[in-house]
Amino acid sequence: MEYLIGLVLSLAVAGSATLIGFDRERAFYSTVVIVIASYYVLFAVMGASGRTLVLEIVIATGFALLAVLGFKRTPWLVVTALVVHGLFDFVHSRFIDNPGVPRWWPGFCLAFDVIVGGWLAMRLIRNSRPLAG
Repeated sequence: MEYLIGLVLSLAVAGSATLIGFDRERAFYSTVVIVIASYYVLFAVMGASGRTLVLEIVIATGFALLAVLGFKRTPWLVVTALVVHGLFDFVHSRFIDNPGVPRWWPGFCLAFDVIVGGWLAMRLIRNSRPLAG
């Protein structure tokens, strides 16, 4: 069920961003990456140890830096950040013990991240002109 909800919500967010025009600005998807990456930090604050919190902050910072580089250089780095974060969701619990993460979160976030990343990739392929900066 979490995959289905991630699918529906990702299409609603990306589709409405396109229809409204939010995603004409380069900062939109970079901001989405930063917000998405910050959730594991929030979950660590809610239920994990200080060591887990630091680890989640380091990882979120890496995704935020990739989002900034994508904003500054090429939006393809933002696509990469979204898809890699989705794959990270899939394996997160194997490497990091963060009891604050809801049981359904990895599947939801995997679906959301990969679909939004694919949406952005399709927008970039279809538009020969870069997003506004």
